[in-house]
Amino acid sequence: MLVVIDNYDSFTYNLVQYFGELGVELKVLRNDVIRVEELRDLGPTRICVSPGPCTPNEAGISCEVIKSFGGEI
Repeated sequence: MLVVIDNYDSFTYNLVQYFGELGVELKVLRNDVIRVEELRDLGPTRICVSPGPCTPNEAGISCEVIKSFGGEI
């Protein structure tokens, strides 16, 4: 399953639509509604961190996800 981390950018759903057209099983999660431990429990095989309108300070769990899953997925 592909997890898309939504950083509150309108382009995110363009990506989601394209992934859907490819038949990819996916789940979209806002960057401030899940913890890394919960994401790990979902068992994603891929993670897409969407663009965002602000700085890394407003990126929710995005930076932590990259640090936690980097080299694994």
